[in-house]
Amino acid sequence: MTLSFLPSDYAAWLATLKEHIRSARLKASLAVNRELISLYWHLGQEILQRRKRQAWGSKVLEQLARDLRAEFPDMKGLSLTNLKYMAMFAEAWPEGLIGHQAGDQIPWKHNCVIIEQIKDRPTREWYIRKTIENGWSRSVLEMQIETAAHRRAGAA
Repeated sequence: MTLSFLPSDYAAWLATLKEHIRSARLKASLAVNRELISLYWHLGQEILQRRKRQAWGSKVLEQLARDLRAEFPDMKGLSLTNLKYMAMFAEAWPEGLIGHQAGDQIPWKHNCVIIEQIKDRPTREWYIRKTIENGWSRSVLEMQIETAAHRRAGAA
Protein backbone atom coordinates (compact mmCIF):
# COMPACT_ATOMS: atom_id res chain seq x y z
CA MET A 1 0.00 0.00 0.00
CA THR A 2 1.47 3.32 -1.07
CA LEU A 3 0.65 6.33 1.04
CA SER A 4 -0.10 9.28 -1.23
CA PHE A 5 1.38 11.92 1.08
CA LEU A 6 4.86 10.37 1.04
CA PRO A 7 7.50 11.80 -1.32
CA SER A 8 8.48 9.56 -4.23
CA ASP A 9 11.98 9.00 -2.85
CA TYR A 10 10.74 8.09 0.66
CA ALA A 11 11.48 4.35 0.37
CA ALA A 12 15.07 4.98 -0.73
CA TRP A 13 15.55 7.58 2.02
CA LEU A 14 14.12 5.20 4.63
CA ALA A 15 16.44 2.41 3.44
CA THR A 16 19.43 4.77 3.79
CA LEU A 17 18.39 5.77 7.30
CA LYS A 18 17.90 2.14 8.33
CA GLU A 19 21.35 1.23 7.03
CA HIS A 20 22.88 4.16 8.88
CA ILE A 21 21.20 3.05 12.12
CA ARG A 22 22.36 -0.57 11.62
CA SER A 23 25.90 0.61 10.93
CA ALA A 24 25.96 2.87 14.00
CA ARG A 25 24.60 0.09 16.21
CA LEU A 26 27.26 -2.31 14.95
CA LYS A 27 30.02 0.25 15.51
CA ALA A 28 28.75 0.93 19.03
CA SER A 29 28.62 -2.78 19.78
CA LEU A 30 32.18 -3.27 18.51
CA ALA A 31 33.38 -0.28 20.56
CA VAL A 32 31.80 -1.71 23.71
CA ASN A 33 33.33 -5.11 22.95
CA ARG A 34 36.76 -3.54 22.39
CA GLU A 35 36.59 -1.67 25.71
CA LEU A 36 35.37 -4.75 27.57
CA ILE A 37 38.16 -6.91 26.17
CA SER A 38 40.69 -4.19 26.99
CA LEU A 39 39.36 -4.14 30.57
CA TYR A 40 39.54 -7.93 30.79
CA TRP A 41 43.12 -7.90 29.49
CA HIS A 42 44.08 -5.26 32.06
CA LEU A 43 42.46 -7.22 34.91
CA GLY A 44 44.22 -10.36 33.69
CA GLN A 45 47.58 -8.54 33.66
CA GLU A 46 47.00 -7.30 37.20
CA ILE A 47 46.18 -10.82 38.35
CA LEU A 48 49.27 -12.28 36.68
CA GLN A 49 51.60 -9.61 38.08
CA ARG A 50 50.30 -9.82 41.62
CA ARG A 51 50.24 -13.60 41.59
CA LYS A 52 53.87 -13.60 40.46
CA ARG A 53 54.99 -10.93 42.97
CA GLN A 54 53.05 -12.13 45.95
CA ALA A 55 52.74 -15.85 45.19
CA TRP A 56 49.14 -16.12 46.32
CA GLY A 57 46.76 -18.94 45.56
CA SER A 58 43.23 -19.44 44.37
CA LYS A 59 41.61 -18.22 47.61
CA VAL A 60 42.69 -14.66 46.79
CA LEU A 61 41.14 -14.92 43.33
CA GLU A 62 37.92 -16.32 44.86
CA GLN A 63 37.78 -13.34 47.24
CA LEU A 64 38.51 -10.92 44.40
CA ALA A 65 35.60 -12.34 42.40
CA ARG A 66 33.27 -11.97 45.39
CA ASP A 67 34.41 -8.40 46.09
CA LEU A 68 34.14 -7.27 42.47
CA ARG A 69 30.67 -8.80 42.06
CA ALA A 70 29.55 -7.12 45.29
CA GLU A 71 30.79 -3.75 44.04
CA PHE A 72 29.39 -4.20 40.52
CA PRO A 73 26.31 -6.44 40.93
CA ASP A 74 24.85 -5.43 37.56
CA MET A 75 28.02 -6.34 35.67
CA LYS A 76 28.42 -9.81 34.27
CA GLY A 77 31.81 -11.37 33.73
CA LEU A 78 33.36 -10.99 37.17
CA SER A 79 33.08 -14.63 38.19
CA LEU A 80 36.02 -16.69 39.40
CA THR A 81 36.01 -18.63 36.13
CA ASN A 82 36.07 -15.45 34.07
CA LEU A 83 38.90 -13.99 36.17
CA LYS A 84 40.88 -17.12 35.36
CA TYR A 85 40.10 -16.62 31.66
CA MET A 86 41.25 -12.99 31.96
CA ALA A 87 44.60 -14.16 33.32
CA MET A 88 44.89 -16.73 30.53
CA PHE A 89 44.02 -14.05 27.98
CA ALA A 90 46.65 -11.64 29.32
CA GLU A 91 49.19 -14.45 29.36
CA ALA A 92 48.37 -15.33 25.75
CA TRP A 93 48.83 -11.70 24.61
CA PRO A 94 51.51 -10.41 27.03
CA GLU A 95 52.63 -7.51 24.88
CA GLY A 96 49.35 -5.74 25.46
CA LEU A 97 48.79 -4.87 21.83
CA ILE A 98 45.19 -5.96 22.05
CA GLY A 99 44.06 -3.06 19.87
CA HIS A 100 46.44 -4.27 17.19
CA GLN A 101 45.31 -7.85 17.58
CA ALA A 102 42.11 -9.10 16.11
CA GLY A 103 41.09 -10.52 19.50
CA ASP A 104 39.27 -7.34 20.42
CA GLN A 105 37.07 -7.69 17.34
CA ILE A 106 35.42 -10.92 18.45
CA PRO A 107 33.21 -11.55 21.48
CA TRP A 108 34.84 -12.38 24.81
CA LYS A 109 33.51 -15.95 24.93
CA HIS A 110 35.02 -16.60 21.50
CA ASN A 111 38.37 -15.49 22.91
CA CYS A 112 37.89 -17.82 25.89
CA VAL A 113 37.23 -20.79 23.58
CA ILE A 114 40.32 -20.02 21.51
CA ILE A 115 42.58 -19.45 24.53
CA GLU A 116 41.40 -22.62 26.23
CA GLN A 117 41.48 -24.94 23.22
CA ILE A 118 44.36 -23.63 21.08
CA LYS A 119 47.81 -23.48 22.64
CA ASP A 120 50.00 -21.94 19.95
CA ARG A 121 49.77 -18.31 18.93
CA PRO A 122 49.77 -18.64 15.12
CA THR A 123 46.84 -21.05 15.26
CA ARG A 124 44.99 -18.80 17.70
CA GLU A 125 45.48 -15.89 15.33
CA TRP A 126 44.24 -18.00 12.42
CA TYR A 127 40.98 -18.84 14.24
CA ILE A 128 40.49 -15.21 15.29
CA ARG A 129 40.96 -14.00 11.69
CA LYS A 130 38.61 -16.65 10.31
CA THR A 131 36.00 -15.86 12.97
CA ILE A 132 36.06 -12.21 11.90
CA GLU A 133 36.06 -13.01 8.17
CA ASN A 134 33.24 -15.55 8.38
CA GLY A 135 31.22 -14.19 11.29
CA TRP A 136 31.41 -17.54 13.11
CA SER A 137 29.16 -18.02 16.09
CA ARG A 138 30.76 -19.62 19.14
CA SER A 139 29.30 -23.03 18.29
CA VAL A 140 30.62 -22.82 14.73
CA LEU A 141 34.02 -21.75 16.06
CA GLU A 142 34.07 -24.71 18.44
CA MET A 143 33.15 -27.07 15.59
CA GLN A 144 35.87 -25.60 13.39
CA ILE A 145 38.42 -26.11 16.17
CA GLU A 146 37.22 -29.67 16.84
CA THR A 147 37.59 -30.54 13.17
CA ALA A 148 41.00 -28.79 12.91
CA ALA A 149 39.89 -26.36 10.20
CA HIS A 150 43.30 -24.68 10.28
CA ARG A 151 44.93 -27.91 9.08
CA ARG A 152 42.39 -28.42 6.31
CA ALA A 153 42.85 -24.84 5.14
CA GLY A 154 46.61 -25.28 5.18
CA ALA A 155 46.31 -28.42 3.07
CA ALA A 156 44.16 -26.59 0.53
